[in-house]
Amino acid sequence: MAVLVIAEHDNASLKSATLNTVTAAARCGGEVHVLVAGSGAGEVAQAAAKVTGVAKVLHADAPALAHGLAETLAEQVLALARDYKYVLFPATAGGKNVAPRVAALLDVAPISDVISVLDPDTFERPIYAGNAIATVQCEEPVKVLTVRTTAFDAAAAVGGGAQVESIPAVAEGDKSSFVGQEIVKSDRPELTAAKIVVSGGRALGSSEKFEEVLVPLADKLGAAIGASRAAVDAGYAANDLQVGQTGKIVAPELYVACGISGAIQHLAGMKDSKVIVAINKDEEAPIFAVADYGLVADLFEAVPQLVKEL
Repeated sequence: MAVLVIAEHDNASLKSATLNTVTAAARCGGEVHVLVAGSGAGEVAQAAAKVTGVAKVLHADAPALAHGLAETLAEQVLALARDYKYVLFPATAGGKNVAPRVAALLDVAPISDVISVLDPDTFERPIYAGNAIATVQCEEPVKVLTVRTTAFDAAAAVGGGAQVESIPAVAEGDKSSFVGQEIVKSDRPELTAAKIVVSGGRALGSSEKFEEVLVPLADKLGAAIGASRAAVDAGYAANDLQVGQTGKIVAPELYVACGISGAIQHLAGMKDSKVIVAINKDEEAPIFAVADYGLVADLFEAVPQLVKEL
């Protein structure tokens, strides 16, 4: 049986998380099909068809699917799911919202945050904030998985030639309705897709210092900005910048941690980064245990000096 990947998109472009999920799907075995459910998302369906490894794109288009409401999207997935052995979602906020609903409606147990496919029925996922890896064997007739995208390489966005098949869209449900949204616009790279991330912790002391110290460094490096949970809880940074177990999982090529002690919650979200640089005046800070390069120094002196040298 084939594998169904639920595409993440904004009705205009295919999100990079979908490409990583396609790679995970290919390791499950069988043809990889991608569901693009949206409104006016024809270009997204065409983009999905070009992804290497995709055999078919199923395109459901209707106003009810415009905003990816979990209840409606789950019904759309459910209309197809029983024809597949696997249904894969990216482990993003959207995927985590829909996957459990689909699993419940199918009466199967989902497996979240898959980081490795060992064989068609066996998967690995992190537990205890990433301090242990669980090996899970699943014998459900339909396996509903969310995929930690940082654990899989992205499939090539071009090179494929899948056919696009239009399918009927489900009717709009009455359990929820779209009221509005506030989107933060930024010229910086998206945090979960950035190659370089500069993060700040509670040691920065205020939102003003957060901006004053981190922004120049991020500008020099062309980096996304992140924050620890402590910094977010203290009001120094916006919630969507949080990196960690309850925030966003990142694995950039370079992660610069400024004034971050390295609590387990934070390490769970960034320890898979290729190169980790830590700046902290506490030489006993746990962050140094995972850092490739550590600088014991006052960040208010060290970071401006680093920016000057760059």
